[in-house]
Order: sequence, then structure tokens, then C-alpha cells
Amino acid sequence: MLLDVRDIASSYGLSQVLFGVSFSVGDGEVVTLMGRNGMGKTTTVRSLMGLVRPHAGEIRLRGERVDGLPPHRIAKLGLGLVPEGRHIFPNLTVRENLVMAEHRRNVAEPWTVERVFDMFPRLAERLSNRGNHLSGGEQQMLAIGRALMTNPSLLVLDEATEGLAPKIREEIWAKLEDLKKTGLAIIIIDKDVEALCAFADRHYILEKGEVIWTGSTADLAANKDLQDRYLGV
Repeated sequence: MLLDVRDIASSYGLSQVLFGVSFSVGDGEVVTLMGRNGMGKTTTVRSLMGLVRPHAGEIRLRGERVDGLPPHRIAKLGLGLVPEGRHIFPNLTVRENLVMAEHRRNVAEPWTVERVFDMFPRLAERLSNRGNHLSGGEQQMLAIGRALMTNPSLLVLDEATEGLAPKIREEIWAKLEDLKKTGLAIIIIDKDVEALCAFADRHYILEKGEVIWTGSTADLAANKDLQDRYLGV
């Protein structure tokens, strides 16, 4: 098992958000975290990355316990984050945003600036542009490219296509399919349930900080009541 999350509980101050969340991701597997807004998906991601420290439970990456480690250590161990809101560096150029994230892990085909540009040619055309001079779609491409530059074994995308134009969303989904074909494991959050079902292997639905259902795309498609009740589709 690549990632094993067991019964984590996380809070912001006195406000508890996660209540014993458990899930797993295998090598090369694509897994979604689903649920309405405010149900704990982003807090789960932040807990994985060390941005929120769980006060109960444990998180293991390839068997090594990582809960309690600082974010930079977790990133070096192989978790790459594309955060909600992108959070690229606005005053750095496209190239600088990529280079600053570079971490050469021992992988067969490491990600380089040139390889990111091959995946997102539009970024190559903007390589000297500052982050705050990019469109929303270009910023999302850059956020994905920056995460790939850490050479992750597991890529985590929080709101992968939020706020993007339909054509750009299609392009992002196509690039994510390309990444999936390389065998990269992925955790993804997005509001487009149909696209998630077409893309992912398994799904977890969160409700009020708990995992209330897990299953395959076929299981989810066959359960319209579940979709109506917890996903609002």
C-alpha cells in the first residue's frame, strides 16, 4: 500500500473537522475524495501534507509514519500537492516557479522543466512571465507542473479544475489522464462528479468529517440515492 490513512482526527483550534477518517491508495491507483463543500475534504488533504497536524490516528507512506512531520519533509518523501487556489508565487516567473520546487528523487524518469513544458506547451510560451500575469488555466497548469517537479510518488489535487473555462477543464483532464497512464498514483478532489467517475478507480465520500461510503465507479453509478443524498447531483 502506497498510502494508508487510519482513523485521523483533525481540528482547527477547538473546532474538530475530521472524526476518524480512513482511506488508502495503492501504487498507480487514482482515488477521489467526494462530498459537498465543508465536509472535510480539504482538511483531509491538509492533514496529509502536514499543514494540519492530526491529534489522533496515523498516516503512513510506504509504511513510514508521516503524521507529525513538517510539510517539507512529507513533500520530500513523495507527496506532491496541487492546492486549492493554486498558490503559485506571483512575483516569480514560470521557470522560477518550477525550478524552486525541483527535488531529484530516485525515479526512473525524473520530472524536469523541459518535461513539464512538453506536457504544457503553453507554459513554455510564457516561461518568462510572472505568475500573476498568467490566466487561471495557465496558473493551474503551473501548479500541476510545480508539484510534478518534486517527483512525487503520489500527486494530490484539491479542486483540480475549479473556476476554469470548459475548454481548459477538458485540457487539464486530458493531461491528468496522461499522468495516470504513467502509473502515477493520484488523489483528486473536484466538483465534476461525472469527470471524476470517468477518471478514477475508487471513490470515498465524506460527510461531516467522516468517510460514509467507499466503492468503485460502477458501485457509485448504480447508487442514485447515494449521489442525490451526499453529492447533490
